[in-house]
Amino acid sequence: MNMNGYFGGSLYARQGGRRWIKQMFIGAFLIPAMVCGTAFFINFIAIYYHASRAIPFGTMVAVCCICFFVILPLNLVGTILGRNLSGQPNFPCRVNAVPRPIPEKKWFMEPAVIVCLGGILPFGSIFIEMYFIFTSFWAYKIYYVYGFMMLVLVILCIVTVCVTIVCTYFLLNAEDYRWQWTSFLSAASTAIYVYMYSFYYYFFKTKMYGLFQTSFYFGYMAVFSTALGIMCGAIGYMGTSAFVRKIYTNVKID
Repeated sequence: MNMNGYFGGSLYARQGGRRWIKQMFIGAFLIPAMVCGTAFFINFIAIYYHASRAIPFGTMVAVCCICFFVILPLNLVGTILGRNLSGQPNFPCRVNAVPRPIPEKKWFMEPAVIVCLGGILPFGSIFIEMYFIFTSFWAYKIYYVYGFMMLVLVILCIVTVCVTIVCTYFLLNAEDYRWQWTSFLSAASTAIYVYMYSFYYYFFKTKMYGLFQTSFYFGYMAVFSTALGIMCGAIGYMGTSAFVRKIYTNVKID
């Protein structure tokens, strides 16, 4: 059973989504398509330059077959089980079926502004560690402070949850109920700042040049940043969801 399909299918069903087949395909192929597309693009450039990093064509075909004949069936099974086992709405209070108008609010309370600013503090918590991680990966230096990296990861998770909860609180206080995607994207925006930092690192800390090295660096940094953004977004959403459920449970009791 694919965990992505299970949790994605159950969450989509609880939110009232009906186009579950589309959700299943997006959940199954979004990340693999991005990773494989980036890798294949870099691989074609490597083949053009006759680089030793080029991946054989047979390996590329095998990866595509795994996506279609392994990932997709597992995701289908997980989605079906998720919809049937834990797809029933379990809101802590009664939810109005008709969305009400959102009142006007100040510009800095708009979801777009919150999303852009939400990743600053989480990025600040990992800013120093990013240098050592980049150096170990791109300068081929040995990285040995794994305990400190684990501590930084814990701090990142705590800061991400706290920031998204505060952002969601102000959003709800402004009578804006669009907190789901706002909480996810505000936490995931950490990836934007990490990718921007990769530009600084490339131009000032490396000696890379040429089309192949540039595409190799920025291609895999895009994959790394996207994966980090999805992780932070999921952490932020889960923490915010627990917070919203808690406060509305208390409202119901009162």
